Amino acid sequence: MELSQLPLVFLLISNIYSGQTQERLKPRVIIKPDQHVFRGETVTLRCDIYDEGVTSWRYFWYKEGLNSVFKYGQEHTFSSVTESDSGEYSCNRFNGSKPSPRSDEVTLTVSGLPKLTLTNDPQSPVFTGDSVTLRCEGIQSQNGWEFLWRKDSNPESTEDQTKTIKPEKVSDGGKYSCRARRGEYYTDYSKPVTVTVYERPKPRVNIKPDQHVFRGETVTLRCDIYDEGVTSWRYSWYKDNSRRVFSDGQEHTFSSVTESDSGEYSCEGSEIRGSRRSHTSDKVTLKVSDPKSVLSVSPQKWLTEGDPVTLICEVHNFSTGWTFSWFTLTESPGGYHLLSDSSRGAGGRYRISSAAVDHTGVYVCRAEREKSSYKTQYSNTQLLWVTGVSAPVSLRVSPSRTQHFTSDSLSLSCEDQSNSTVWRVRTYTDLWGLKDCSSIPRGSHTGSTCTISYVYTSHTGVYWCESESGEKHHPVNITVHSEVILESPVHPVTEGDSLTLRCLYRYTTPSNLRADFYKDGSLIQNQTTEMIISPVSKSHEGFYSCKHPERGESPKSWISVSGFHSESQISVLCILSSVLAACPYLLVTVVLIFKCCRMRDKS
Repeated sequence: MELSQLPLVFLLISNIYSGQTQERLKPRVIIKPDQHVFRGETVTLRCDIYDEGVTSWRYFWYKEGLNSVFKYGQEHTFSSVTESDSGEYSCNRFNGSKPSPRSDEVTLTVSGLPKLTLTNDPQSPVFTGDSVTLRCEGIQSQNGWEFLWRKDSNPESTEDQTKTIKPEKVSDGGKYSCRARRGEYYTDYSKPVTVTVYERPKPRVNIKPDQHVFRGETVTLRCDIYDEGVTSWRYSWYKDNSRRVFSDGQEHTFSSVTESDSGEYSCEGSEIRGSRRSHTSDKVTLKVSDPKSVLSVSPQKWLTEGDPVTLICEVHNFSTGWTFSWFTLTESPGGYHLLSDSSRGAGGRYRISSAAVDHTGVYVCRAEREKSSYKTQYSNTQLLWVTGVSAPVSLRVSPSRTQHFTSDSLSLSCEDQSNSTVWRVRTYTDLWGLKDCSSIPRGSHTGSTCTISYVYTSHTGVYWCESESGEKHHPVNITVHSEVILESPVHPVTEGDSLTLRCLYRYTTPSNLRADFYKDGSLIQNQTTEMIISPVSKSHEGFYSCKHPERGESPKSWISVSGFHSESQISVLCILSSVLAACPYLLVTVVLIFKCCRMRDKS
């Protein structure tokens, strides 16, 4: 740097230092409590100068519009300001004869008494649990202000400018007002705002016609809300524990209910033109039932002509309010034939006082509600088989037993001694229903003989002979089982005859097992290869089975006992009576011999 430039540098440094010093000595005006105050408040103006090494100053105050100093001193206090004290104020100071620069002007604004306004959101009535926000407005600055809140005539509470209330009861509503305080200065109270609180309504769910209904019925759910102040609601429906709305509207109707509609239902309301919501209603349970008709037979299914029998139709868990219809199973497209005398089944009992062969068939029942259109589905099937006293045809089974091993072959033949009628073997099984024997798997007809080349457990059922005109005779109950079976007679045993039962196992030779024998579930003989009952009486009728401790247990078979007089015995009596009628002299001779013998005994 050349020497000729040094004076210029010193001059710049001097000017910078002088400017910083002058800026540093410029006073600043501070107004307390605020630049914007209200009439009557106490306001203090203070002139601050930041200077080092100076211990005493003289202060001068200036107000806009005045050409002279209007006050002296570092502080100036207005004990009770008025609007005329509003203006722009500045100050400076003197140290000896040298004045400082004047401060920037600071504006003091004095307003009249502020009028506070209280607002509330929402302005409409609220429910318990809702929130209401109150705001005290009218004071621009909150510097130094406290807000006092009052409800009705209750004592004041000091809170923020905004107050949020969450009423828990109706009495939390009322008239709210606010005012502000700074120091000893108080504003007037605002105009009160009324907060109206209603008890949050709780809807009630009504179900028509009933909470417990039946499949297919029409059910209506209705949500009723009893409230004050709400004219229109939007409804939401919930099922079980889900909060997903499955329907809206005050009513929801199921035109044809199913079991899947069962559950717990609740509803809720929300204000259409507002934010209020009701409580959620209590849950109401809708139960949709599809009860079953259950058919049973008393005293038994195996009958002889003339026996009484009763079909009993019941709807479990629902004992009253039903009417009953009775049907027989057919192979027609409809499948069911309504009995013409079905009215005899009133009360769930269809009684046949004297069974005839024509009563043989498959029966079902159905129940209907008396006061609605609900009908149960058809009941389980029950087969009645009635054996005639003198049947024109007999059913022969080969092998001659009622129980058979799976995979065996089976032959059933209708034998008519007169050969006057064409007979076919018919069957009813749980799986295939009512069929011709040749229509079931592995079945074929040759004349009046049906052969099943390979039997399954599903071939278990009742087989009988049926004519083209529909006559039914000689039903036989055939059971197919895998391992252990009971060897029992196909046809009823005659009173006075002998009955032999054996327990057979398919995988041993010979197949006889040493087993226990049971009648109607009770042990009657144990550990024997065959059980013999002789002579047989009517009391021996029942369900028989056998059981081996390792091989297993056989199915049960019904053994029927017929009357003592068979057809052959009746024929012998008829022949004897004919002979006696044709030979009266023989009859007289017999009587005379009898009397002579008695006279000899007496002498």
